Amino acid sequence: MKVIMQPVGFVRTEARQIPKHFSISQVEGELVIDEAYRDGLEGISPGDRIVVLFWFHKSEKFSPAYLKQYPRGDRQRKKRGVFNLCSPIRPNAIGLSIVHVLEKKGTTLRVRGIDMLDGTPILDLKPCTEIEGDGKP
Repeated sequence: MKVIMQPVGFVRTEARQIPKHFSISQVEGELVIDEAYRDGLEGISPGDRIVVLFWFHKSEKFSPAYLKQYPRGDRQRKKRGVFNLCSPIRPNAIGLSIVHVLEKKGTTLRVRGIDMLDGTPILDLKPCTEIEGDGKP
């Protein structure tokens, strides 16, 4: 089976230093969504948290050598399987971040929590919902 995806937009940020994970990021930027998807943004408002699925477009090409990796920046720990890491070097270079919507202007969402580079292709947006009974997003 072949899966083909087209970006729905891209990330715009002036930040040069990007945190390694959205959960520690205070970086602000914009999610610029293609005009063709304007109606798909209906209901997204400032104050919302949204899930951003994106493509690690500057990541190294995956090979079997990357099936086990050290957690980023920590070679003192034991290697772990790629599916147990947030590494950008993956069989399918898909990333996931949860960001806070600060402002919505047309098809541009100003957000906080960016851990993506300027120009990163956005594959999809989803609402950030709580898991029933968990109390956590």
